Amino acid sequence: MRYLGSIFLVFIAASGAWAEQAQTAAATANPMAKWDLVVKDPNDPNDLMRTKWDSVAKVLQNKELDEKSKADIVDYIISPIFDFELMGKLALGKTHWPKLNAADQKTFTSLFVQRLKASYRDKIMMYKDEQVEFQPAVQKKEMIQIPMTLLSDGKKTAIVYKLHRLDKTWKVYDVEIEGVSILLTYRSQFDDILARGTVKDLLSQLEKPAGS
Repeated sequence: MRYLGSIFLVFIAASGAWAEQAQTAAATANPMAKWDLVVKDPNDPNDLMRTKWDSVAKVLQNKELDEKSKADIVDYIISPIFDFELMGKLALGKTHWPKLNAADQKTFTSLFVQRLKASYRDKIMMYKDEQVEFQPAVQKKEMIQIPMTLLSDGKKTAIVYKLHRLDKTWKVYDVEIEGVSILLTYRSQFDDILARGTVKDLLSQLEKPAGS
């Protein structure tokens, strides 16, 4: 039994070393990779989200990085954990998505991802020294919700990340802020545009800077 225990400890130590070596190799290939902390258990959505938030906080609190560098690194850190393709379909909804031809679906997804990334990144960039408290995950069938509270200047902001399994990894498909779903917010906007216009009008609107 002692022998087996020793093997287990060696395996754990080796796993940590392999993770560090992998991160070092990635950092050599891409300098931004050094900011992306290693997720100890990718199968644990709580560990995934906590690690990503820790990585982002480390970037935002660094005084040697300019704002553009911070934005680029934050985008590098958070983009892989989002299922942008699914988010695009859900934002457009079952009513409108099938009506788009393949080319329009591709264009819409590309423009929507750009808009979503920019919006989410801009919101994160406003956070500097805020505290984050994660609550226990809530599993609903094949999906998991991870509630968290953001503490800033004595104010609390409730955020819920909704994740699903995709290719053996967890991906975010929606985010609720104070009970408001970003997907439903976009869907409401898209419904309004398509009720008054065409798919071309929607794509043209997405090509414009956010807020215009």
